[in-house]
Amino acid sequence: MRPHLDTTQLQATVASVLSDVKARGDEAVLDYEERFDHVRLSSLAVTAEEMDEAETLVSSELKDAIRLAHQDIYQFHEAQRFGEVRVETQPGVECWQKSVPIERVGLYIPGGTAPLFSTVLMLATPAKIAGCQEIVLCTPPDRQGKVNPAILVAARVAGVSRIFKAGGVQAIGAMAYGTGSVPKVYKIFGPGNQYVMAAKQQVSLGDVAIDMPAGPSEVCVLADDTANAAFVAADLLSQAEHGIDSQVLLIATSEQLLNTVQAEVDRQLAILPRKDIAEKALQNSCFVLVDTADEAIALSNAYAPEHLIIQMHDYEALASRVVNAGSVFLGPYACESAGDYASGTNHTLPTHGYATAYSGVNLDSYCRKITFQHLTAEGIRRIGPAVELMAAAEQLDAHKNAMTLRLAAIE
Repeated sequence: MRPHLDTTQLQATVASVLSDVKARGDEAVLDYEERFDHVRLSSLAVTAEEMDEAETLVSSELKDAIRLAHQDIYQFHEAQRFGEVRVETQPGVECWQKSVPIERVGLYIPGGTAPLFSTVLMLATPAKIAGCQEIVLCTPPDRQGKVNPAILVAARVAGVSRIFKAGGVQAIGAMAYGTGSVPKVYKIFGPGNQYVMAAKQQVSLGDVAIDMPAGPSEVCVLADDTANAAFVAADLLSQAEHGIDSQVLLIATSEQLLNTVQAEVDRQLAILPRKDIAEKALQNSCFVLVDTADEAIALSNAYAPEHLIIQMHDYEALASRVVNAGSVFLGPYACESAGDYASGTNHTLPTHGYATAYSGVNLDSYCRKITFQHLTAEGIRRIGPAVELMAAAEQLDAHKNAMTLRLAAIE
């Protein structure tokens, strides 16, 4: 159902850029900025003066909107804090987990046709809550060497530590390997085009962790004859305008609704500023007629969409049957845009069917769980003989001996 992309040539190009960044550091990044972003930079770091200037360039209304969104995102992710539980598995054997933040994380924010300052909030807010010591952000500059001011304002609101003017594959390489300016991070987060995604996957093979594999963005809408056709069309188009490789899928139990939605899509598309992009994305898209809501939910679970919108009269009952989706939007008023910006849930989600196995970004994405155990003499007596037997059966005599010595010491 999803369009297939042949990425063989792309992978070779990405590998070449990554190798160059690894070898030449800042010099390579600056060269690629000139080549790909058409700007000759004297340095990569965004200065304090540029941060202050950005504050004057963003309207007070937009700043208020950014703060409202940040507050909701903060509230939702703060509630995800891990509670430590100590378990006595046997008398004298105590085990527990501790949640520890990743010390240094890298965030990639695309520039391109839409500067995604909302993604700054989505990625930096949970990183800050988790307690990451250093939050590094890379984003491409414009041809004047400036970063979009809304990105800088959002970064300040959300608590980003350092910002660098670097886009594309060179930005991923800089954060993966470290350069003179950009520190090496332990995990890279954030969306991007197919070159960025390929770069993230390549560096994840041996140098740095990544949030998740990802493909183009997508939405699946389930609708019945109670759905508002104008709302459905608007939701499909809001996804389609992301990029020409985006995909929208409508699964409906009413043929009349499908026809009405198609007419609404045509009407709304005609007046969209990003009409050309949305039009191309719609070529990858499908409208599917099914007989029942059961068939609709089964097809959606098989597709495993990044965004799932359920505009059906029994949306609450259907919600309990969702097993594969990145984020789910219930009822006529829960448009994808709400989650993209300000409801509080995270919009960095698994695409391309990865929702069968991956979660969207959440507080745990920025943490590691370290396990601890403490054993007393009584604990050794309880589990020691079993450990000896199991180690001997696996022919790991040094393992057995470590327990045998302790058992002998306590007798």
